[in-house]
Amino acid sequence: MQHKDKINENGRRRPKKNARTITIIAIVVFLVMLTGAGLGFLTASIHTMPSLKGDIRPAVSSQIFDANGKLITTVHSVENRLPVSINKIPKDLQNAFIAAEDARFYQHSGIDPRGILRAVWSNITDRGISEGGSTITQQLARNALLSQEQTIKRKIQEAFLSLQIERQYSKTEILEMYMNQIYFGQGAYGVQTAAQVYFGKNVEDLNLAECAMIAGIPKSPNYFSPSSNLKAAKERQAVVLDQMVKYGYIDAATAAKAKNTEIKLAARSAPSTTTASYFTDYVIQLLIDKYGADAVYKDGLKVYTTLDLDMQSAAERAMDQLPTTRTDNGIKQPQGALVAIDPHNGHIKAMVGGRGNDQFNRAVLAERQPGSAFKPFVYLAAIESGYTPATIIDDSPVSFGTWSPMNYDGQFHGPVTMRTALEQSLNVVAVKLAQQVGIDKALYYAQQMGISTLVLQGNTNDRNLAVSLGGLTRGVTPLEIASAYGVLANSGIRVEPTAIIKVVDRNGKVIEQDTPREKVVVNERSAYLLTDMLRGVITNGTGTGAYFGRPAAGKTGTTSDYKDAWFVGYTPDLVAAVWMGYDTSGYLSGVTGGAIPASIWRNFMSAVSSKYVARDFVKPSGIVAARVSTKDGLLINDPNNQESRNEIFVEGTQPTKISSVAATKDGKDAKDGKNKDGKDVKQGDQSQPASETAATIEKTLPPPPVKNDKTTDTPLPPPPKPNDSAKKN
Repeated sequence: MQHKDKINENGRRRPKKNARTITIIAIVVFLVMLTGAGLGFLTASIHTMPSLKGDIRPAVSSQIFDANGKLITTVHSVENRLPVSINKIPKDLQNAFIAAEDARFYQHSGIDPRGILRAVWSNITDRGISEGGSTITQQLARNALLSQEQTIKRKIQEAFLSLQIERQYSKTEILEMYMNQIYFGQGAYGVQTAAQVYFGKNVEDLNLAECAMIAGIPKSPNYFSPSSNLKAAKERQAVVLDQMVKYGYIDAATAAKAKNTEIKLAARSAPSTTTASYFTDYVIQLLIDKYGADAVYKDGLKVYTTLDLDMQSAAERAMDQLPTTRTDNGIKQPQGALVAIDPHNGHIKAMVGGRGNDQFNRAVLAERQPGSAFKPFVYLAAIESGYTPATIIDDSPVSFGTWSPMNYDGQFHGPVTMRTALEQSLNVVAVKLAQQVGIDKALYYAQQMGISTLVLQGNTNDRNLAVSLGGLTRGVTPLEIASAYGVLANSGIRVEPTAIIKVVDRNGKVIEQDTPREKVVVNERSAYLLTDMLRGVITNGTGTGAYFGRPAAGKTGTTSDYKDAWFVGYTPDLVAAVWMGYDTSGYLSGVTGGAIPASIWRNFMSAVSSKYVARDFVKPSGIVAARVSTKDGLLINDPNNQESRNEIFVEGTQPTKISSVAATKDGKDAKDGKNKDGKDVKQGDQSQPASETAATIEKTLPPPPVKNDKTTDTPLPPPPKPNDSAKKN
């Protein structure tokens, strides 16, 4: 009995003991797990925090300057920041920040326990003391490397990063980085930008009152911004000045004087100008392609460009001539583009990519049909094949299968010189020349001179005679055709167009320096002959509306149904292309390249002419002159012959035979006022703008249908050398 009772008693005690043991084990396990989790969280927080390898470098705005060092624009994404060295930051501003934000900055090692306790006590007693609990180093770590979220993980990371920063950088370096990092409201980051935004001056020029006001802003940038709340900013300024007195940086009298100093705020900036907006977008894209977006928006590049702001303004004023017939999605139509290039170094001096606030830069991206502006490539191929300005081509009916090219006026002018045909933009002659010398040769020179949009393979391509009239598969861009004409202005030497002269990084190191890339692509004598012929376009032909009183050459271009109108021209020192047309559907209702585009070109070139000394095109050696008949291109001995003119030739191509055409009393070729049927042919009057007459309008065939053809990169082979049997009359 007793034995059974003992067993029962033991049986009751054993479960209690086991339960206690299990509880103790569970508590121990829980504590171990909690400790492990805490250590794991701490370890994870440390391991996932940003690295301090390299420098703590805040995002810095890049600046774009024109060729004369004038600031065009400042490029920033969300942070407008212009850093300065600590040597340029006034001592009063440094002391104001330390007094307001971290009085023991020079004593602590990144974390200040005393400062934390003081801030806690301030919150409990509501004394409103100026200093916060975070040190300047902690604020730098948070602003430069961490988010602003209020989490334990972020606070742990902030503490460890602060200790690392203190070990890696000096106090002076930390203060400099901090003052270039913090936000001051109004989109301004860093003390330099804040000084410019609020006071319109550089940071080194701030007085004590301004320093104290700027140092007070970061506590609450929106509330203490003097631009939006000057009263609150003044109150905060007084607190900062009192702190400076408390810590011995200034005396009470100096503080009182600063509090009474009048604050003169900078005038609010007007809405950002759109001057050169298409050009700056173009430059930014070039930089992003080369260095990446972060370099442009955060690395503080100084970009020195080729643009001349005075010339840019002249270009934008000239483009104001464009009429407005409708508005598509807020964009005025028709649109236009102008690009001007120095042909000797390829520098883009002005660029207008349209009118409006869209991102489509028509000067660079719009591939449009060039119309007769493509003809100079055909004439160059002919000159390189031994033809001369005096070569006679019969402007008469011709057919190629079902296609019969026609001149704009619907007439044929009989035998005309190449010079006259180019001046008057006769379509039939251009097609016959292309057929005789080979369209591939014209395409070769277009490609060599800078036209990259030619389609040379596929079911639909540009190796056809319609191209001689500008009917391309894709078209050309204003930038490329301007550059191509620049080869003629530069005596046959091609220089790649460029927009950037130099790029300097935030430390002053030059990371890019432009060197003009030159290549001889056209014989200088051929270039000079073609230039001389294109001068006649402006003085006697379809481009008289472009005449502005200086030696210049150029060509009009008008496509079928008036969808595109061009004028591309040049002086010895500047080439410019002007295009106008509708972005999508639309016709220019009779507007030709000799009308509005030529007038825009004239106004622009006239406005910028003071930048260049007036001079003629340089004539190379090996150019000779002879008086020839305008009927057969042969020599004329009688200087009074009314059917002759002085003509230039590459030496060796001038005629040697005497003309057998008898001079008539009043007979002249079409160039002089009559066609072969004796009917009047109106000519351009260089004293008046081009009008919409037969001589000032040219029309081309519709371009071939565009197909999805990507094979455009195959270059043409060099053309054959001039055939000795080529026409040399």
